[in-house]
Amino acid sequence: MRDLFSSNQEFERIPLPGADVSILRDLDTHAPYDIIFSRLLNDTKWRQMEMNIYGKKVLQPRLTAWYGDPERTYIYSGLKNLPLPWTDLLRELKRRIEDCTNERFNSVLLNYYRDNNDSMGFHSDDEKELGPEPGIASLSFGDKRTFLFKHKTDREFGTVPVPLPSGSVLLMKGATQKHYKHAINRETRPCGPRINLTFRKIYTSKELDELREREYGRRL
Repeated sequence: MRDLFSSNQEFERIPLPGADVSILRDLDTHAPYDIIFSRLLNDTKWRQMEMNIYGKKVLQPRLTAWYGDPERTYIYSGLKNLPLPWTDLLRELKRRIEDCTNERFNSVLLNYYRDNNDSMGFHSDDEKELGPEPGIASLSFGDKRTFLFKHKTDREFGTVPVPLPSGSVLLMKGATQKHYKHAINRETRPCGPRINLTFRKIYTSKELDELREREYGRRL
């Protein structure tokens, strides 16, 4: 079977003090982005989950889905995500992302932004099951949206916008989640739909205990 994905591309570093962020602006998939977008849109089991904000339940301003290896449950914003089994397309995309990032992932969070009104508030991906310095690769298909970085403590730093066009891959590593929050705001201009896939490595409780034991051993 013909391999649709290749990895002969390089990432560009985005200058953010205390972070390790880079971008690949045009992923070579050897398949049209709109075809991949259509397959993701139609084959993904989307859902719109409820969040508890200041004691009030509200719907997330986007649709999501969680796929991954067995037992790779992800809890964020009080929402528990049990992994659905990998589809063939998601498995191929994961393999391609792993090849070009030199990272290894066991799960992916998909976000479907239906139009300019859908958004994602400022947050950090710093949940304990992601490990101490998570590597996260964010792959986008569809209309371009702007990814925003904001420093957690330096209010004079301002906000750094990073446009994410279709086919781009944003890679966040190291202490990025420790020092920065990120978001996708609503757009004032009309825009079309976008699907974003954030590939992650989720650790089980046992694996986290083993990580802590190894780190403690290195310090002795």
